[in-house]
Amino acid sequence: MARRKFGAEFKTEAAKLIAERGVSVDRAARDLDLTESVLRRWMHELAVASISSDP
Repeated sequence: MARRKFGAEFKTEAAKLIAERGVSVDRAARDLDLTESVLRRWMHELAVASISSDP
């Protein structure tokens, strides 16, 4: 089975489900057909990127 690829916009929207809308990581993972670890990694990467981009 081929590895799926997701763009930055999809990753950002998935992270927003959890951070802004209060959806649990477990629920978001099931709804988006992803693993919890992938969502947690994306959230971490986005947090690091936002910290790095702050002046």
